[in-house]
Amino acid sequence: MLVKEKATKVKGHELGLFAIFDGHLGDSVPAYLQKHLFANILKEEEFWTHPDRALSKAYDRTDKAILSHNPDLGRGGSTAVTAILINGRKLWIANVGDSRAVVAKGGEAIQLTVDHEPSTERGSIENRGGFVSNMPGDVPRVNGQLAVSRAFGDKSLKSHLRSDPDITVQDIFSDTELLIIASDGLWKVMTNQEAVDLAVKIKDPQAAAKQLTTEAVNRESKDDISCVVVRLKA
Repeated sequence: MLVKEKATKVKGHELGLFAIFDGHLGDSVPAYLQKHLFANILKEEEFWTHPDRALSKAYDRTDKAILSHNPDLGRGGSTAVTAILINGRKLWIANVGDSRAVVAKGGEAIQLTVDHEPSTERGSIENRGGFVSNMPGDVPRVNGQLAVSRAFGDKSLKSHLRSDPDITVQDIFSDTELLIIASDGLWKVMTNQEAVDLAVKIKDPQAAAKQLTTEAVNRESKDDISCVVVRLKA
């Protein structure tokens, strides 16, 4: 599990870059994403004119690069949720897998991503020749192995998986208070609104993220927990 937070200036624009990469079967793919995914996005010529196209192309190019580096990167894979804040006004979110992005607007939680789970994308998996099974255990898995229906890497399952992101854009207004991006370990034990209600009370975003992860642990989350909170207004 790797987290990325960075503020930078590109072509006169203020950019905030935030991401969570939740790996499985090792950390080599998350580490590759942490190093390369945002760079690949910003290298796309269309980023400043059609960010959605740039995000889709960069995700695809990065996944192909990961697969071409196999076996250097091993058999594993990773989910990803990326958030790009442009000039504090527009927020572009792209996700593959079951990490999630939520904004608080006037105190209301608004989910910006789709959880890519085998149970909800069964048709896509079966159309690609795969299957969804709850065995072993009680969690639906692609070919009985992977509990997400989209991921970077996972070469052995790639023919049955998707790696194209869902992409959304959110305009940031004065009542948009904060962004939470977190891995599924948080969302399995906390609703979007519960997370927002807790985070908006804490002014310091790092302290808010720490409190959210602590609360998830206290609720006995059994999965990896990573969280980033971004204050969108003072």
